[in-house]
Amino acid sequence: MNASPPPHPKPAPQTIGRGDPLFLQITAAFFLGGFATFSLLYSVQPLLPAFAREFDLSPAGASLAVSIATMAMAPTLILAGALSEFLGRKGLMASAVAAASAATLAASFSSDWTMLLILRALTGVGLAGLPAVAMAYLADEIDPKALGLAMGLYIAGSTLGGMAGRLEVSVIADISSWRVAMIAVGLQGLVGALVFGLAVPRERERAQAPPRLRELMSTLRGHLVEPGLRLLFAEGFCVMGAFVCSYNYIGFRLARAPFSLSQTTIGFVFVLYLLGAASSAIMGDLAGRIGRRRVLWIAAGIGVVGVAATLPDNLYAIVAGIALITWSFFGAHSIASSWVGLRAASGRAQAAALYLFFYYLGSSTAGSAGGWFYQAWGWSGVAALVGALFAAALLMALRLSKTPPPRHLQPS
Repeated sequence: MNASPPPHPKPAPQTIGRGDPLFLQITAAFFLGGFATFSLLYSVQPLLPAFAREFDLSPAGASLAVSIATMAMAPTLILAGALSEFLGRKGLMASAVAAASAATLAASFSSDWTMLLILRALTGVGLAGLPAVAMAYLADEIDPKALGLAMGLYIAGSTLGGMAGRLEVSVIADISSWRVAMIAVGLQGLVGALVFGLAVPRERERAQAPPRLRELMSTLRGHLVEPGLRLLFAEGFCVMGAFVCSYNYIGFRLARAPFSLSQTTIGFVFVLYLLGAASSAIMGDLAGRIGRRRVLWIAAGIGVVGVAATLPDNLYAIVAGIALITWSFFGAHSIASSWVGLRAASGRAQAAALYLFFYYLGSSTAGSAGGWFYQAWGWSGVAALVGALFAAALLMALRLSKTPPPRHLQPS
């Protein structure tokens, strides 16, 4: 009796290369998805003075509109990344942006501050679904030779979304009201979610069983005890906290004497976000050429100089200082976030999720704490807090330069 021939091995699924028509479709969709996500998350930042007036709040109280969203987003990132393996990445990402857009629309009709904060928290929970999954989706679906371009376009969309959302609501709020501004951002997000859902193909493979909590916790603990990763998580906390704190309260300073700038004029400060795209590319390339250990501390040090420049009551010095803070943050973030994936021997998705957890935790805690400093000591108090965060980031970067590489990166 003849034995049946062995089954042919299942061919490896094909990734999407730069010449594939789907490549342009996917990268355009992720550009739009990143744009919508960070527009929804940070568009309320220029509206903090308007919230303070409408709801009779202190600067610290108004800052909760930003902080509570990032605070809710931080732990959800870890959960969303794990669940996406089982529930499906595409569906989770599109649903996340749509849910956050709906929450933003609802927030525009809030009659009291508590309801607005609840809806901002729900916005943060929803938005966690895209950044937690986007990098894993692109890494699995896009050809490695084209992955750098795809990731670059996603990050560019995120950067421009963060800038455009802030600028858009500044202009609309000046012409009409903050409620109309939030409606515009919410509708824009819904359009982005719809286009994203139609343009992005479903992932090729999906896990057949839900993630095991014990394995997930074991992986997370392993990352938290690795000395280099701990420093990188703290680095993300400090530079993001310093960055968000600066932008949260610079609007309050510029709206008051001796500057007394309009909402629209203050909104143009956020055009400095464009420096982020340049800083990410230039500092990232420099780190690749001469080493992350030699560049990260330079990026953090630029932030210290930027804070000092904002202290005089001179508009040109303040704008230059915010520009240096922006350059410092994006440069340090691009270096630290890429370093996380290299130091993690396994469970890179979980390592990235932990980095983002501390990153957004820094945004929420320092972003709110800055309000207490502003209320007590004005901008000089905020500058002291931001300067301390950048100084801590500088010390940790110097410590990282002397931390040995993990075992899997050491020569045999």
